This record gives sequence, structure tokens and C-alpha cells, in this order.
Amino acid sequence: MQTVKKFHGVIPPVATILNKDGRLDEKGMATLIDFLIDSKVDGLFFLGSGGEFASMSIELRKEVAEFTTRYVNGRVPVVIGTGTPNTKETIALSLHAKEAGADGLVIINPYYYKLTEESLFQHFTEIAENVDLPIILYNYPEMTGQDLSPEMVLKLVQQNPNIIGIKETIVSVGHTREMIRTVKAEKPGFAVFCGYDDHFFNTLALGGDGSIGLTANFAPEIQVGIYQAFKEGSFDQAITLHRQLASLLELYKLNSPFMNVVKEAMVMRGIEVSTEVLAPVRPLSEEKKLFLKSYLKEVLPEKVPLASK
Repeated sequence: MQTVKKFHGVIPPVATILNKDGRLDEKGMATLIDFLIDSKVDGLFFLGSGGEFASMSIELRKEVAEFTTRYVNGRVPVVIGTGTPNTKETIALSLHAKEAGADGLVIINPYYYKLTEESLFQHFTEIAENVDLPIILYNYPEMTGQDLSPEMVLKLVQQNPNIIGIKETIVSVGHTREMIRTVKAEKPGFAVFCGYDDHFFNTLALGGDGSIGLTANFAPEIQVGIYQAFKEGSFDQAITLHRQLASLLELYKLNSPFMNVVKEAMVMRGIEVSTEVLAPVRPLSEEKKLFLKSYLKEVLPEKVPLASK
């Protein structure tokens, strides 16, 4: 297997920028990628939940994977989300991501059917055995209806050396603590990321490795600042920034799912991209846009307004 990169720090789950016809907006996608790299993120994750993968055709998912890896061109590590409810389809998308040049994969467990733990184990093992890339598991039980337990993850890591990390999008900080205690105790190189932004400082303090949080699309400097301050031992600064980050989580209540809020927030911060979303998600209402702009001015006063929208 190729040399495994060490994934760490702030890896935004990048929004997918789209045209009105639902196709990839390459110019807008390039603008967002450049903005995030210039903001000193540690990697980029395409085709996650915030990237609207679940609303995409297979063809569009492949197009996004190809363009983004090509455009990033090795400036930061790129991981591609390839999970589906179907094992063989996940393998096919994973092999495509490798061919496109991805540095790693993020794979959510199958959704809709609830699987036995043995079936889950076999699903991930079959993928790992067939795809020669580092794999970050994606634990999001709120969406999949099924948790990845620390004990099962440890078994997967013991058998599959290319399973090198996990994104924990889970409400319980205790679950992340046990993931770190159980898996990293035996495999110190295993990377544990939080998926919910407001767990970032906790995850680092418990011995985790970083954040894959959606607000980094429009306010990456906060998460980047937390990570840098923590590494330098400037804990007062890290806590101050973490409180600012936590206040942004109020915006998650504006819409479900959240990607239309993220895109509008990017525009309000001066990032010139389309705010189009894929159905069944709909554009954000004018009333909610006004609230969003007002809230961003309050929480990020030094940055907003940068645009009149």
C-alpha cells in the first residue's frame, strides 16, 4: 500500500458549488477551494453531508471528485466521500476517487437498512481490502440510524491497516472519548475528528486530532485558530475562539439540512459563489437570510458585512 498520509487539523467538509441546472459550477468551486487553502486549512473533504452527496447522481459525484482533486493539485490533502448503502457501489466510487488522485476516502456506513455489527464489519473490511487508499470512517448515527462502536472500530483497524481514522459526528462527547481511549491506545496513529464544530476543543483536549466541521466553509479562521493555538499551548486563546465557534452553532437551527445556510453565509462573507442547492433542499427564505446576516454581524463583527446580500 502507498504511504499513508497523517490527516490532522482542520479539514472542512466542502460545500459543492452548483449552477442553476444542478451541474457543478467549476469557477465557483475553484473560488471556494482557493479561499479555504489560503485560510490555512489542513485538508479538504469533498462529497460529505454538507457537500450534498446524498442528493447527487453517481455521475455528478464522479465529476466533483475529478474536478476537485485536479484543481487542488496537491496543495493540501484531499479526501473524497464515497459511501453508499451498497458495498459494491462504494468500492466502485472509491476506486474512481483513487484514479482521480484522492489522498484518502471518507466512508459513511450504509443507511436505510440496519445491519448487524458483523455485516457492518464485513462491509468496511471488503472496501478496505479492495481499495488501496487510507480510509476515514464516518460515524453519523443521527443520519444512518446505526452507531460505529469503539470496539468494532478497533477490530476493523486491527484487521485493516488502511483504516486510519474516524469522523465522529455524534452528540455524546463521551462516545468520542471512548473512541480515543479504545482505538488510539492500541493504534496511536489512528486519527479521531469531531464532526460537530462545538466538540472541537473537547476532542483535542481528549487526545483527538482535528475537526471536520461545516462552519469552516465560511469561518475557517476560527477553527484554524483553535487548532494552532492548541498546538502552541495557548489554551486561553483556544478557549476564546472555541466560544466564538460554539455561538455559530445557533445557525444550524435555521434550516434542515444546513447547506443552504452555509452557502448564503459564504456569500455574506464576500466569497463570490452561487448559493444553488440540490432538491429536495430549497433556497433559504428572505426572512432567514436577514436573520443570518444580522447574526453573522454580531458573532463575526470584524468580517461582516463584506457583501450587500
